[in-house]
Amino acid sequence: MSRSAHPAGPRHADVMPEGHYAAPPADLNALDEKVWARTVSRDTDGVVQVGGIPVTRLAEEFGTPAYFVDETDFRARCRAWADAFGKDADVFYAGKAFLSRAVVRWLKEEGLNLDVCSGGELTTALDAGMPAERIAFHGNNKSAEEIERAVRTGVGRIVLDSFQEIVRVAHIAQSLGKRQKVQIRVTVGVEAHTHEFIATAHEDQKFGIALAGGEAAEAVRRALKLDGLELIGIHSHIGSQIFDTSGFEVAAHRVVGLLKEVRDEHGVELPEIDLGGGLGIAYTSDDDPREPHEIAKALNEIVTRECEAAGLRTPRISVEPGRAIVGPTAFTLYEVGTVKPLAGLRTYVSVDGGMSDNIRTALYDAEYSVALVSRTSDAEPMLSRVVGKHCESGDIVVKDAFLPADIAPGDLIAVPATGAYCRSMASNYNHVLRPPVVAVRDGEARVIVRRETEEDLLRLDVG
Repeated sequence: MSRSAHPAGPRHADVMPEGHYAAPPADLNALDEKVWARTVSRDTDGVVQVGGIPVTRLAEEFGTPAYFVDETDFRARCRAWADAFGKDADVFYAGKAFLSRAVVRWLKEEGLNLDVCSGGELTTALDAGMPAERIAFHGNNKSAEEIERAVRTGVGRIVLDSFQEIVRVAHIAQSLGKRQKVQIRVTVGVEAHTHEFIATAHEDQKFGIALAGGEAAEAVRRALKLDGLELIGIHSHIGSQIFDTSGFEVAAHRVVGLLKEVRDEHGVELPEIDLGGGLGIAYTSDDDPREPHEIAKALNEIVTRECEAAGLRTPRISVEPGRAIVGPTAFTLYEVGTVKPLAGLRTYVSVDGGMSDNIRTALYDAEYSVALVSRTSDAEPMLSRVVGKHCESGDIVVKDAFLPADIAPGDLIAVPATGAYCRSMASNYNHVLRPPVVAVRDGEARVIVRRETEEDLLRLDVG
């Protein structure tokens, strides 16, 4: 690999530009296990490997940029969530985080259910063999065609998101001679400590029916009256990338309050409560996520305590981890193209991908880690910004991180914890081709979503 000499940008914390930066890590070659998939390590040559395969070999075989998923880690996390909640609860993997036919098969084999939020996700789930009764269908504006397909195929539950949808689903189910199991999604007024666009339980947003003003109670009244619906529970989701359960405690208190109202008014105790997902993962060393068994224990205790206080039987709990399962299991591998130091500021390290394969930094101001993975280095740490190849000044992958000062074109760097929402939200901005997803396990690697080609782009362009 080439080693182009270049003037160094700022290196040490005492010469950083204005702003807050963590101190450089003691060892740039060390891999923090909090942010990397479980089988990731450096081999004796200093090259990072996953599933026993060096990234240099993966780059030669599959090219860059590319997403690499540690299948062993993914399956282990599925089992950990299933074991934590046990047979008396339901764990639905949130397919929006990342979905493919291979992932659906892994979920099925490891005993998890699946929630989808579009016709495309439903088609993928059914095509890969997920039993329809193990699928939940979300979404704030499901089309009549999507609802009909869901009801016709027998999905286990549809989560109702509006008064119009209550009537729409009931009408379609009745026309098909079916009684569809449903939950009502309510917004409980809990402000999750997260980015504005991924906080979902305050009233001023598009999801759900508000508890405030009695709207959720009215939604329950309407659903219970319609022959095409079987109301099985209440759904609540308070946000994403959440690290503690205090928000869930407030949400559960309010949802159980609604369950009590339903019992008192209608003589019905709804059998289920879905607390959604949103549990955070470690993107950087500063993040401190909780383990599935800790989350399960806390949520079960919260719901049980609230129900006992309300004089209700404890309903069956459902949760929807997506990011918490797939997020930590993958990393994106890039090749460095240019290195551009800006005196007194930082060094810009450009890679062969960017916002088309990871929009989260631009969209949510998300933070990520990054490491030189094709070799080790004894060079001093250098404040760097990893940027993409797109014609956009906001095309940033990692805002500020320390990389070795001898980073050079041809080096391979990797960004961990990119399993969730990166490939799912990938685009063809600038007509850049979306990367492949490669599963790695026990010394073998296989493509589960192939790299796009220019022929794919032209095939859609019928002009």
